[in-house]
Amino acid sequence: MKCVYCGYEDSKVIDSRTNEDFTSIRRRRECPKCGRRFTTFEVYETIPVMVIKSDGSRQSFDREKIRRGIVRACEKRPVTMAKIDEMVNNIEKEVYNSLAQEIDSKTIGEYVMQEIKKVDEVAYIRFASVYRRFADIDNFIELLNSIKKDK
Repeated sequence: MKCVYCGYEDSKVIDSRTNEDFTSIRRRRECPKCGRRFTTFEVYETIPVMVIKSDGSRQSFDREKIRRGIVRACEKRPVTMAKIDEMVNNIEKEVYNSLAQEIDSKTIGEYVMQEIKKVDEVAYIRFASVYRRFADIDNFIELLNSIKKDK
């Protein structure tokens, strides 16, 4: 790492610490030439993922949009915000671990449905009814029967 004071091409790491949520590393460094100390932060580099919508348009992956959808589905249900954050983190990991630069919105929707189904069946049905655009009660009955069959 280049010294910020004298421009020397090397530095020595004196101390390293991760932040509380383990998303970055703080390093205290010392320049062997001028002896001055400085701090650097290393963060994980993420590849931007574009979501291909059903109409063919593209937009950046937005974890907050997923979070809002899950919160809405879990409204008035015994699901903690910590559990919702865990679900969002799991979905985000799935998306980024796919290593694809573009992902279909339907794939993300399926990831969301899998996560919600593990946590709360009523929230799952709520999300599915909006996500799959249920037109009538037959769609609900089909979904309920598939849930019963899985038990």
